Amino acid sequence: MEQSASREIQLATASTNNEDQNTQKEADISGGNENKNDDLVIEISKIVKRTEIQLLEECRSYRLPRYLRKWNEEAYTPQVISIGPYHHENQRLKAMEEHKERYFRSFMKRSERSLEYLVGTVRELEERIRRCYEETIDLTSDRFVKMILLDACFILELLFRRSSLSLTSHDDSMVVEPRAAAVKVDLLLFENQLPFFVIKELQHLAFPSLSDAFFFKNMFSYFDVFTDIQYRQPKPNVEIAHLTDLLRTFMLPSPEELPERITEHPKLLYSATQLHKAGVKFRLGKSERSFQIKFEDGVLEIPKLEIEGVTEVVIRNVMALEQTCYIGSAYFTDYFIFMDFLINSRKDVDLLTKKKILVNYLGDNNAVMSMINNLNKGIVSETVRDDYRNLYGELNRFYEKSWHRWEATLKSEYFSTPWRFASTVAAIVLLLLTFMQTASSMIDLFTK
Repeated sequence: MEQSASREIQLATASTNNEDQNTQKEADISGGNENKNDDLVIEISKIVKRTEIQLLEECRSYRLPRYLRKWNEEAYTPQVISIGPYHHENQRLKAMEEHKERYFRSFMKRSERSLEYLVGTVRELEERIRRCYEETIDLTSDRFVKMILLDACFILELLFRRSSLSLTSHDDSMVVEPRAAAVKVDLLLFENQLPFFVIKELQHLAFPSLSDAFFFKNMFSYFDVFTDIQYRQPKPNVEIAHLTDLLRTFMLPSPEELPERITEHPKLLYSATQLHKAGVKFRLGKSERSFQIKFEDGVLEIPKLEIEGVTEVVIRNVMALEQTCYIGSAYFTDYFIFMDFLINSRKDVDLLTKKKILVNYLGDNNAVMSMINNLNKGIVSETVRDDYRNLYGELNRFYEKSWHRWEATLKSEYFSTPWRFASTVAAIVLLLLTFMQTASSMIDLFTK
């Protein structure tokens, strides 16, 4: 009993001593580093108090994730001109600032609004514009407003000159190749954007007599080199974030016409040459809708895809947009995942080129194969369009029916050319005659 009581007294004394030691230790830490800690607390408190950036749904201008950029850094980086804040400080692009100022002077000569009015308009929109960008833009209000105004007016003046070549000097490098092509590509880069509402607002203010129909038609005409579709004006209720988003809008049907999507992850298990050997016929699709693929009665119809030097850059940037803003409705990405399934070797590219589905301006089918196969690295696919799910299933089942492969083999090996057809028929006739002669001999033998 006495030992137990003594033990409790010892534990209580030890606990008290520990508490005293901890209190003293905290006091020592606080006292010894008081000034240092105060500075750190003040610094960290700024993070706590900082206003959360609320991105606007209508804009959504993000930095490209590293896991996408690493596969082709150059495809996402402007080569000639910076638009917006993300590449504004790039010294390699500073030479174009003089051209922007030259275009701005021309723009103001035609504008129906004063400089003071346009500056005031952008100033009123400044906070809204800043909230369109994922990052906090470290520019003063004056520098930010100037950048936005000059960049937006450059785009509008460029489009005007592009549509009015008779008013443009032939030595204007912005509308004459080769720089014109580089500028056009840079204007579509995912990180090189202005909010679309800024461009549209300045166009309405400076040139109120120009209709939206003319504005969008002019935009489409400028970028139509990257599409192979007929023009359709976006519907008034469609929100457009920026020019990359506008290009995607041009290439897709209106939202109410888009196919339903499912959360499954189906796969096409066989390449173009494998399907062709199984009897699938490939045909150039005639649909005006981009990415509309049909498979009926053993015939696979695919819209034309033209491959040239800038194709990969445009595709990658629209896919980057879908990865960050349209992950649940990545219709553009769906098509290139399908093409990746279809193309596994140069022979697949050879076949699709022969059928005029691929138009290869690169001149190297191996390069096309490599480009298609690398596009989807790092790409995340949460859903797929329902009609593609059905398409994959039908193609897989068609290949897996052995009769289709036997029929295709017979056609390719024995009936693919008139000479092979004649030789095969002659061989069959000879075989039949031999069989008949043998049968006749056997009948004669048994009847004697």
